[in-house]
Amino acid sequence: MSRIGDSGSQGNEGGQGGTSGQSATDVAANMGQNLRDLGQQTRDNVTQKYDQLRDQAQDYYQQGRERAQEWEQTLEQYVHEKPMQAVLIAAGVGVVLGLLWKRS
Repeated sequence: MSRIGDSGSQGNEGGQGGTSGQSATDVAANMGQNLRDLGQQTRDNVTQKYDQLRDQAQDYYQQGRERAQEWEQTLEQYVHEKPMQAVLIAAGVGVVLGLLWKRS
């Protein structure tokens, strides 16, 4: 009788252990899938944000380049219209920068 009780209790433990093992395996598989899904969503969000920031940076770069070209054209036009004044302004700026640099 003790053998029947022992084998019966071992059978139940083994059955419950198998069910618990499958349940834990299913839970682990679900957690793994959830983590993969979360990783994919995060990767998609980061990629989208990166693309937005890259496009924005390209726009800023293009705007800055256009402004620099406008300033260059304006400066060239000013030098052509008033060459003596442009030379005197450049000399004055050079003197001021030289003094500041010498003091540093």
